[in-house]
Amino acid sequence: MELSVITPKLVFSDFDGTLTLDDELRPEFFDVLSLLKNHDVPLVICTGRSKSWAHFLLTHFPQLDYVITEGGGVLTCVEEKEGRRLLKDILLVDESEVIRLEKAVIELKEKFPNIELSVDSFGRQTDRAIELSFLEDHPELDKEIRSFFKEKKINFSTSNVHMNFWCGDISKINSIRTFLKDYKRSSEEEIIFFGDSLNDESVFKELRHCVGVSNIEKVKDRFQYLPQTILEGKHNEGVLGVLNYLKSIFS
Repeated sequence: MELSVITPKLVFSDFDGTLTLDDELRPEFFDVLSLLKNHDVPLVICTGRSKSWAHFLLTHFPQLDYVITEGGGVLTCVEEKEGRRLLKDILLVDESEVIRLEKAVIELKEKFPNIELSVDSFGRQTDRAIELSFLEDHPELDKEIRSFFKEKKINFSTSNVHMNFWCGDISKINSIRTFLKDYKRSSEEEIIFFGDSLNDESVFKELRHCVGVSNIEKVKDRFQYLPQTILEGKHNEGVLGVLNYLKSIFS
């Protein structure tokens, strides 16, 4: 199903599988940045990656001023001071939940000593991640870990590359709503969200103008809530689909 196309005041997007293609940053990513910058429409990346990735993105791509990471747990923003771009991290979950997570990680490692946390877990604050490839290679261990999380009331979800887990009410939709209320004061009817991953589902459920790039078809059957618009064809996979859709809006 496809909705009438809007001209957004803000664009939010997942990163892996949506602004990348075949696990790579492509030239089209720069085209997306330039297109939105030329039309004075901010892009806010909303990803399950660690906040250290926000630091990388904001340092290397001056077209970006905000990045939401850790599945909605941290907002990193740019503050201009004396001509310098300084970065500020803002927790979007109570600090008590961060402490509870730290204790849970210790217990997890004791119970599953062979577990492989993601290489970027050292840069995470509000969540942690397990390499999805490790879980796929150890399906029985995957089941045991999921049972452990449920028993301890620890939330978890999968992205294209990780199983992320966290404590507290962290989600992409909560972080987007906080951002709209406190930073840009735009309505949900004035934004578009692009995604392809299971951890985008909270946004697909709540927001009207969501677009799934065509590679969402690979996991489509695992969603309860899908984006209202799903692009089709190999030419609309990942960042290609984002660029094509934005070009159709601004042409």
